Amino acid sequence: MTTTKQTQHQVLDPCLLGRPVHLLHIFAAQLRDDLAQSMRLNMNRRYWGGFQVEDVAFSRLEGKEIRSRWLSFAAPAGQIAFAMERKVLLSVLNYRYGSGAKADAKADTAASVDENAVRVTATEERLAVVLGQQLAGTLAGRIELNLPATDKPVPAEGQDSADAEFKPAPGSHPPKGTWIITVTVADVSSGATGQYWFALDKQLMASVLRGLLRDRDSGKKSKAAAPLAQRLQVGLIGRLASKEVSLGSLYDLQVGDVIPVSLARADVLLEDSRLFTAAVTEHKGKLCLTSFEDAE
Repeated sequence: MTTTKQTQHQVLDPCLLGRPVHLLHIFAAQLRDDLAQSMRLNMNRRYWGGFQVEDVAFSRLEGKEIRSRWLSFAAPAGQIAFAMERKVLLSVLNYRYGSGAKADAKADTAASVDENAVRVTATEERLAVVLGQQLAGTLAGRIELNLPATDKPVPAEGQDSADAEFKPAPGSHPPKGTWIITVTVADVSSGATGQYWFALDKQLMASVLRGLLRDRDSGKKSKAAAPLAQRLQVGLIGRLASKEVSLGSLYDLQVGDVIPVSLARADVLLEDSRLFTAAVTEHKGKLCLTSFEDAE
């Protein structure tokens, strides 16, 4: 009996051909550092003081596998959808609003809390909005930082750039194929892990790729900035004078002796090949070669 093994092959999306999706791990590493730094700020430690960022990764949404409630945050640069595992949200809630030993006990048992047995409160919903706005702002800042100056979003007329933050808007589960950023966080005390997600609209995802493309293209442009003939460095040797003497006269030379030479046109050599002749002149105390002519 013959057994046939099926192999799953990655399907290429023609919309992504020529786009630097293979560099998304660079953006993910940058965002991980930004989120970790943001969580350490005094204004954010009251929420995230007991957590650390474990991993940040890009993927494509296959369906509605993320069951958490989605929020949406809109700004001139685009729209970010945000969702957080409820166990993470409850842990942050316990850390933020708990006190003393009671807070520590709640933090240690957050991973084992039956989410279905905990009633959703208005405080929990407000906290989800606050955290989503905070984290979406960090993501938006990283996207903008990577963009060339000419591509950075411009605030609306009469709006200060500081006011151009992501503001809450009605949200729904992102459609299949949407780019998702999955952030894994860990509770420092208990070691329990959880996740939250960002979903980027087409405009923002294009900005992410454009920021990565800028680095790739700048590398190419720097290499092709000038023709090869202008970039290739060669060493030339200028031979100002030569004189033949007998071996006996060479051995008779003493310190202070003078060898008379006449300075005519100098030879210019590449390795041992004589390419040009040139006139010898003096400029600001230095000998220079000028009036180059091809050597016959």
